[in-house]
Amino acid sequence: MLNTLKDADFTEKKVLLRADLDVPLDVKSGDISDDSRLKAAIPTIKKILDDGAKQLIIMGHMGSPGGKIVKPLCMDKVAIRLMKLSGKSICKLDDCINIKIPENEKIILLENLRFHKEEEANDIEFAKKLASCADIYVNNAFATCHRAHASMHAITKLLPGCIGLQIEKELENLDFSTMQRPIIALLGGAKLKTKIPIIQAMLVQADKVLIGGGMMFTFYAVQGLEIGKSLVDYTYSSNAKIMLYNEKLALPKDVVIADYENNQAGIRTVSYNQIPAKSIGLDIGEESIEEFKQELRKANTIIWNGPMGYYEKPPFDKATAELAKIIADLDCKKIVGGGDTADLINKLGLAGKFTFVSSGGGAALELLSGKKLVALEELDKNTRSGVGYG
Repeated sequence: MLNTLKDADFTEKKVLLRADLDVPLDVKSGDISDDSRLKAAIPTIKKILDDGAKQLIIMGHMGSPGGKIVKPLCMDKVAIRLMKLSGKSICKLDDCINIKIPENEKIILLENLRFHKEEEANDIEFAKKLASCADIYVNNAFATCHRAHASMHAITKLLPGCIGLQIEKELENLDFSTMQRPIIALLGGAKLKTKIPIIQAMLVQADKVLIGGGMMFTFYAVQGLEIGKSLVDYTYSSNAKIMLYNEKLALPKDVVIADYENNQAGIRTVSYNQIPAKSIGLDIGEESIEEFKQELRKANTIIWNGPMGYYEKPPFDKATAELAKIIADLDCKKIVGGGDTADLINKLGLAGKFTFVSSGGGAALELLSGKKLVALEELDKNTRSGVGYG
C-alpha cells in the first residue's frame, strides 16, 4: 500500500514535490492554454504547507526538449500561474541542479527537469543532485508515473516518499473494484496499436465496449470490407480478428466519409460496408451515434477515452461532441481517461459535469489496462524496504 500525505510528517522538513506541470501552450502567444494540471496540484501544495513544511521545492517538466534548453518551455509562466492559483509567493530558479536554494523562500520552483537528458535516462547521479535539497519526497505527477525517469523512479531510492492527493484520487477513481455495473466503455482514437491493451482489458472488465475513431477501420478491414483510404493497421489484424468474436464489442453501423484528395468535399454518410475505394472515413454516423447513446444510457459507470472521429476538423467533430454532451447529462459515474478526451471536454466546458477527469492519458490507459505504473511500483518497493529513511 502506497504511503500518502497522511502517513508523512512534514513538520520543519524540506519537501521535494514532483508535480505535473506539463501544461499546453498556445501556439501563437506561448501562453498557458489550459491550467487544469496546475489547479490539480494546488490541494497537495496547500496540504504540505499546512502540515508544517519548512520549505516546499517543486519540480516538473514541460514538453520534450530532448535534454536542451528551449526558452518557450522554461517554467516562468508556470510560476506566475501557480502564484495566482495558490495566492502564495513562489521563487523560480534558473536550473534544477547545481543550484543554491534560498533559505528565506518558502516555495521554490525548479527549472524544467527535461532540460537535462539525465532526467529521462533515469540517471541516479542526477537524482542525487535533486534529492540533496530535501528531506522527504512527494510524487503527485500521475501523468508521468508510467515513465522510469530520474525524478520519478531513481529518486525513490534516496528519500523517504509518498504520493500526493492527485495520484491518490487517480488510483481511487480508476479502480474497477469500486465501479458500479453496468460498466460501458467508449473508446476512440486513431491508432489501434496504442489502444489494444485497454480494449482487451475492457472486454474483460466492462459490460459493453463501444468502438469509434480511426481504429475502427482495422476491425472492418479484417472482415474483408472495403475501407477506402481510411486509417488501418494490419500489423494488429490478428488482435482485431480475435476481439471481433467477443459479443461485448460494438462497432459503428455507419460512417461519415469524404473524398480522399479533399476531405471537405464529398462529405456524406454511408453504411460501414459501403465505403467507396477513393473515400476516407472520418467520423461515425448518425445511426451509430444514436445506438451508442442508447447503450450509454444503460450505464452506472462510463469510461471514455478517445474521440470518435477527426474531431480537430469540423464537421468531423459532430459524433464526439454529441456523445460528450449526452454523457455529461447522464446520472451515473463518468470517468474520462485523460489525453485528447480531457482536452476536448475542457474546450466544450463540460469538465464539471464529469465525475472524474484523469490528468494522465498514457498513465491512465496503462492503469486501466491492468499494468503496473513503474514509478509508483518503485516508490512502494523502496518505501517498504526503508530506503531513504533515517
